[in-house]
Amino acid sequence: MRRSATLTPLLLVAHGTRDPAGPRVVERIADAAAARLRVPVHIAYVDVIGPSVADALREVDGPVVALPAFLAAGYHVRTDLPTQIAASGRDDVVVCAPLGPAPEIIEAMLLRLVAAGWQPGDRVAFAAAGSSDERALADVRAAARLLGRRCGQWLNPSYVTTAAPATADVCGPADFITPYLLAPGLFHRRLAQLPVRGIADPIGAHPSVVELIARRYRLAVRDHVSAA
Repeated sequence: MRRSATLTPLLLVAHGTRDPAGPRVVERIADAAAARLRVPVHIAYVDVIGPSVADALREVDGPVVALPAFLAAGYHVRTDLPTQIAASGRDDVVVCAPLGPAPEIIEAMLLRLVAAGWQPGDRVAFAAAGSSDERALADVRAAARLLGRRCGQWLNPSYVTTAAPATADVCGPADFITPYLLAPGLFHRRLAQLPVRGIADPIGAHPSVVELIARRYRLAVRDHVSAA
C-alpha cells in the first residue's frame, strides 16, 4: 500500500557543527515544521556530526521528502547530499530545493535586522559564510539583492571565510551586519566581534522559515510523492 501523502515524512538535512547552539536551532526548526505540517520530521547532517543521512533514512520508511537546510546550493546540496542518499540504497527520496535564496528567508532577515536596531537609512553589511562554489556565491548575491530591495540600498555580499571580500574588510563602525546564516556558531561569533553598530541574530527558527519549509514540502509531495 502506498503511504498517504499527508503522512510522508520530512527529513531536514543540515550541515552539522560541533557548536551545540547549531543543532538546537535545527531541532527547533524541525519541531516547528512538524507542528505546521502535522507530519513526522527527522533530522540528518551531511558533515561533522550525526545522525548521517544514511543513519536517518534507516529509521524512516519511504517515500521521504528531504529538504536541505542550506541557504545556497553549493557542494553539500548539489553533490554531497545526493551522493549520500544514493549510498543509502534508497530510491524513494525526493530532494527539495534548499532554503535560500527565497522571499521567506529575506523576510526573516529583515525582521532580525530591525530587532537589532536597524532603521531605514542605516548602512547594512550583508555577511555570508562563503564558498568556493560559484553557483553558491550566485545564490548569495541573489539573496543580497533581494534584501537590498527591502532595505532601500544596494547590498554587495561579503564573507566570513573562503570567498572575498571579507566582511571584516568592508564593514565600518556605522554599519549593521545582517548575517546570511541559519544558526549561531563560529561564524556568527566572528561577526559579533567586529566593531560595528549592531549585528542581527541568525535567521533561526523564524516563522517565515517554517512557512518556506511547508511550501517546499507540499510542492514535493504534490509533484513527486503523490505521483509515485
